[in-house]
Amino acid sequence: MAAAPFRRLLAALFALGLLTASPVASASATAAPRPPVASFADILPAPVSAVPAAGVSYTLRRTDTLSSDVPGIGGYLAAVLRRSTGYPFRVGTAPGAIALLLSGAPASVGPQGYRLDVTAHGVTVRARAAAGLFAGVQTLLQLLPPSVQGSRVVKTARWTLPGGRVIDHPRYAYRGAMLDVARHFFTVAQVERYTDQLAHYKIDYLHLHLTDDQGWRIAISGLPRLTSHGGSTEVGGGRGGYYTEADYRAIVRYAQARYITVVPEIDMPGHTNAALSSYPRLTCDGVVPRLYTGMNVGFSSLCVRSKATYAFLETVIARLAALTPGPYLHIGGDEAQSTSRADYAAFVNRVQAIVAARHKTVIGWHDIVAATLRPSTVAQFWSSTTGRPGDRAVAAAARRGTKVIMSPASRAYLDMRYTSATRIGADWAGRIDVSKAYDWNPGAYLPGLPASAVLGVEAPLWTETVRSSADLDYLAFPRVAAIAELGWSPASSHSWPRFRVRLAAQGPRWRAEGVRYYRSTQIDWPAGS
Repeated sequence: MAAAPFRRLLAALFALGLLTASPVASASATAAPRPPVASFADILPAPVSAVPAAGVSYTLRRTDTLSSDVPGIGGYLAAVLRRSTGYPFRVGTAPGAIALLLSGAPASVGPQGYRLDVTAHGVTVRARAAAGLFAGVQTLLQLLPPSVQGSRVVKTARWTLPGGRVIDHPRYAYRGAMLDVARHFFTVAQVERYTDQLAHYKIDYLHLHLTDDQGWRIAISGLPRLTSHGGSTEVGGGRGGYYTEADYRAIVRYAQARYITVVPEIDMPGHTNAALSSYPRLTCDGVVPRLYTGMNVGFSSLCVRSKATYAFLETVIARLAALTPGPYLHIGGDEAQSTSRADYAAFVNRVQAIVAARHKTVIGWHDIVAATLRPSTVAQFWSSTTGRPGDRAVAAAARRGTKVIMSPASRAYLDMRYTSATRIGADWAGRIDVSKAYDWNPGAYLPGLPASAVLGVEAPLWTETVRSSADLDYLAFPRVAAIAELGWSPASSHSWPRFRVRLAAQGPRWRAEGVRYYRSTQIDWPAGS
């Protein structure tokens, strides 16, 4: 090869970051090639508007300071940047190179939106409320090199953001993810880790499925056997576990700091074997059922005509409401095959009143439309198909005013297998690769359901086959990012070809963060991610 072309090739490789002259990293830091500058086209979820400024960028410096009208958000961002850059990033109220301001955002962004400006002189996020400011910070981080999500200092040439302006706000107010901690128990630390991952994609509700046949996971004062006995096992016969009140409060606080609201679920009248085994007075015949470690459903039921049942629920709901600052309590209500239709409707009506008395709003799986729903009650649609009589009942309830969270099992259930070769997961609702999780419209999915009735979307993750955070990563990512985009981004931006590109750009970020995601063959992941 001639000398001049070879030199040009070397120069091109250095410019692309494929070669580096950096010294070997010390034990406390890792050396890395100079990463490419991120693109506005990579932001996920897709924003309402993103206009780059040609030839403009801003590079973080060791001397940069950070100012924030909300100290907690400023501290959150500074902590992320310190971990990866090694820069001190002092936080204050005086103008800094990075400014997080509760002023100057257009009215159109509402309480959860923001405006982000990157100029040659610095970075500014403006919002009308703290939740919007936090959402803007997530976009800011996506405009930095992927290693910003890592846990160690990375010696890189420059921490550069592309110049331009983003104006953004969500399509739906409710953008949720559910974690089933009943079938297999997950510790406080594991739940907090998942909470951090969800926050990156502007998810704002964490639904915790706290009770089921296989385990009761939340301590209730005055009912100790719910956890000492009912929480002592899980699917397959493991040790189980439960959250003390202090544990649950810690999860709620952690989520609040990331502008995520916890929605606790006590499933009833079915899915209650752990409770029945703990307190036989909740059964109709007084017979003590054994603890259950299998995966069947539909066989258990509270005694819905018994005064003891409602005294029990008064205690449970009152305590859970006191522990939960968010507006919602989820009462389950699905797969109650062991309860007659008339008894089921009467039960749901009575439980709605108990929850309302504690100044909370009911969410229930869409089976609850068989009852007479209060105007505030929310139904969560979970069918794997459309066109069933129950589905038509959901649409009819919505036309009467019931709001609906969309979680169709054949699209949004993260515990379904990707393909026949997927190592864990279920397939009763079908196999869901990334394109299937993404390519549907929550506002037009269920025939007869008015688009205005859709409160939002949620991605449930049931854990019959999920035993570890690695399993959770594998099933949730990349699909939870697809559901997040459906919940946040305008319907007009929906495009599978463009989404594939944005999703591919997340691979290096997940790798830096330690997320062990599924490398779907539908996505052209960057080499090394």
